[in-house]
Amino acid sequence: VFPDELPGIPAVREVEFNIELIPGSEPISKAPYHMAPIELKELKDQLQELLERGFIRPSVSPWGAPVLFFKKKDGSMRLCIDYCELNKITIRNRYPLPRIDDLFDQLQGA
Repeated sequence: VFPDELPGIPAVREVEFNIELIPGSEPISKAPYHMAPIELKELKDQLQELLERGFIRPSVSPWGAPVLFFKKKDGSMRLCIDYCELNKITIRNRYPLPRIDDLFDQLQGA
């Protein structure tokens, strides 16, 4: 899934990024979803691989979101994180995205 040559998590990022939350919001930590034994093994294997490659690190954050798996076309499992509860307390970016047909009109004749 991941290339072998990525350096892992950067110590210092060039761009600062913050998720703005509704004022007064408390950290959310939702209980894990029930998983079948095969999913628990897959979760352990995928997390171990991500740790070994430096893509993730152990966390002591008060925030937590459950994970679940979706089966890919090739039969392997895709790890997904359910951020629905976090999304509910996130201040939405009000900047409107351009309409695709307007973008195509602007490209016409370019």
